[in-house]
Amino acid sequence: MFTGASASVKGYPHSSIFAMGKHGLRGLASAMGRELAPQGVHVCHFVIDGGVRNALKGRTEGPDDPQDKYLCPDAIAETYLHVVNQNRSSWSWEIELRPYGEKY
Repeated sequence: MFTGASASVKGYPHSSIFAMGKHGLRGLASAMGRELAPQGVHVCHFVIDGGVRNALKGRTEGPDDPQDKYLCPDAIAETYLHVVNQNRSSWSWEIELRPYGEKY
């Protein structure tokens, strides 16, 4: 399981080095998935497309913030666990997680 970010699939101004690394990680996951699937190894890349709630770093919704501004760490973990338990007849190779309140 590899954890990427929005920069895995799209670049942003002033973040070329970060995007390069995340694009590379996604490519590695894709290649490993195709190489190892015949041996029964499930490789998955997760795009975490948003901030993650973290009370210790002050990343929690405030009174004026939209509801569900941040991703919940427990919900992220549940998604990883779901992928771990996927039946190999329908393996996911990439999962994108974003906050409910995100504007497209």
